Amino acid sequence: MIFELRILFRTLILPPACLLILGFIGLVLARRYRRLGITLAALALAGLWLLATPVIADALERMADHYRALDLSRPIAAQAIVILGGGGYRRNAPEYGGPAPEFELYDRLAYGAYVARHTGLPVLVTGDGAEAVTMRVSLSRDFGVQTQWTDEAAKDTYDNAHDSARILGAAGITHVVLVTSDTHLWRAAHEFQMAGMSIVPAPADVWAPQEVGAMRFVPTATGLERSTNAVYQLVGEGVRDLLVATHLRRAIR
Repeated sequence: MIFELRILFRTLILPPACLLILGFIGLVLARRYRRLGITLAALALAGLWLLATPVIADALERMADHYRALDLSRPIAAQAIVILGGGGYRRNAPEYGGPAPEFELYDRLAYGAYVARHTGLPVLVTGDGAEAVTMRVSLSRDFGVQTQWTDEAAKDTYDNAHDSARILGAAGITHVVLVTSDTHLWRAAHEFQMAGMSIVPAPADVWAPQEVGAMRFVPTATGLERSTNAVYQLVGEGVRDLLVATHLRRAIR
């Protein structure tokens, strides 16, 4: 129940929900406070327009992108590959006759499989219940890569890190290639390091220019999705830094 409430709260404070709520409040207030209500509604519409614009999405993604693409032409100082869950999945995809990852999770799995084939390192997948099972099934079915360890108990990035450290630590593994989306990697890397793991960052879906010309300024559903994800990761980085700073201050006292 607590986990579901966290997801609900996160959804409501992020775009587009927060902007839609702001716009609705503006429309309600406009009946008595016309100028204030219209201003709030206009801000909400402007925010949605900007966040859905590819050029804004690009800027936000680059702000959240802290690592370059992994260079597989060089030796990798790691003992295993850890692929993080996230991005959604379908429990029963009719075309597959079983579970299937959604776009973001599929990107992580595809790149994790690519790294596994190039390095020959064993793979651990970590996610929440059926998500982790979907990851394991997809790696085997879609990419021919077998999963050596499956963590089905991780509900967030903190759990991903500490569960992986516990599972891999039992096998004497402390150096891993960490695969997740590029905008998520900075926060994930810090969690794994705090859990005692040494990581080689391997970002999936690394930012690269997509739309060209006038299309960079035309709002799209994809642009809004990219902006929302980037904002979530940037907010997550800030919250994590604040929590760490608070913990350090308490330790000093």
